[in-house]
Amino acid sequence: MNNRLIVIGVVILAALYVFFSSIYVVNEREQAIVMRFGQITDVRTEPGVYFKIPTDIVDSVQILEDRLLRYDIANMRVQVSGNAFYQVDAFLTYKISDARRFRERATGQLSVAEARIGASLDAALRQVYGLREFNAALSDQRQQMMQETRDLIRPDLAELGINVVDVRILRTDLDADVSATTFERMRAERLAEAALLRARGQEQAQSLRAIADRQAVEIVAASTRDAEIIRGTGDAERNRLFAAAYGQDTEFFEFYRSMEAYKAALVNTGTTMMLSPDSEFFKYFGSNGSIPAANPNLSTPIQPTAAPITAPASTEPALDGLGIEESTVPTLTLEDGSQLSPTVGTDVPPPVEAPAPTPAATP
Repeated sequence: MNNRLIVIGVVILAALYVFFSSIYVVNEREQAIVMRFGQITDVRTEPGVYFKIPTDIVDSVQILEDRLLRYDIANMRVQVSGNAFYQVDAFLTYKISDARRFRERATGQLSVAEARIGASLDAALRQVYGLREFNAALSDQRQQMMQETRDLIRPDLAELGINVVDVRILRTDLDADVSATTFERMRAERLAEAALLRARGQEQAQSLRAIADRQAVEIVAASTRDAEIIRGTGDAERNRLFAAAYGQDTEFFEFYRSMEAYKAALVNTGTTMMLSPDSEFFKYFGSNGSIPAANPNLSTPIQPTAAPITAPASTEPALDGLGIEESTVPTLTLEDGSQLSPTVGTDVPPPVEAPAPTPAATP
C-alpha cells in the first residue's frame, strides 16, 4: 500500500513537471526566443501562454525585453575644433527590434549589447563635436548634433538587432582647464568693450564741452561788443547834449559844472583841501545865493558832425547750427508790458527859439 502511494506521488510529480516545463508565458513587456538544442526555432513577440517540448533539455526559452531601454554616458571629455574640451552627459534610448539577430550577434545579453552601444555612442559624439567650433554645442545647432549622432549609431547597432530611437545630450560644460581660460578671455573682451564705450563717451563729452565753451566765449564777446557800442552811443549822445547846452548858454553851463564840482569835492570824505578864497573855484560862493541872470540871447545849438554809432550787421550763420546768433539786441520788458530797447541814435533836438529882445529904456 505504501509503495503504491509512493508510485502515485512520483507519477503526479512527474506529470506536474512535464506540464509546467512544457508551457511558458510571454507578457506585453517581453519577447521570447525558443531554441531547440541551441538552434532558434521560434520567436514570440505577442503576449500569451505558449507550449514547447517539456524540459529544457530539448527546447529552451530566452526572455528578452520588448520595452524602450536607456543607456547613459556621463562626464565624457570631447574635443571640439580649435582644441577646446567639453564635459558631456548624454543618453541613448533603444529597443530590441530583431530578437533573432540580437541572439545571434550579442548572445541575447544586454551587457554585451551595451558594451557595443557605449563604444558606438562615444565615437559618434566625438565625431560630431570634432566637426564644430567652440560655441556650436551651446547654440541652436544642438538639435542637429543629436540627430547626427543618432544617424551615425543606427547602422552599427542595427547589425545587433537594435533600433536606436533617440539620442539626447543632457549637459555640455566647459572642461575645468578650459573654463578658467574662457572666463578670462570673456572678461578681457568685456573690459575692452567697456573701455571703448567709455573712451567714446569721453570723446563726445570733450567735444560738446569744447563747443559749449567756444559758444560761451563768442556769446560773451558779442554781448560785450554790443554793450560797448550801446555805451559809446550813449556817451556820444550825452556829449552832444552837453555841447548843445554849452553853445546855447555858456554862463549857465559854467554855473552847472561848478555846482557839480562842489557836490563832488565837498562831500564828507575826510579829505582836507586848502584853496585861496580868491580862487576861481569859489567863483559862485560870493554871490549870496543868487543865480546868474539868464542869457536872453541863446545861440544856435551845435549840430552833430558824425552819424549815430550802431552795431554792425552780421551775415554769419548761427553758431554751429545750434540757433545761437552771434549778436542780439538786448531788450527789457517793463511792468506795463512795454519793451525798452537801447538807444542806437537820437535826432538833434530842435533849437530853442530866442525871445524877442526888449527895447532899451530911453533916459
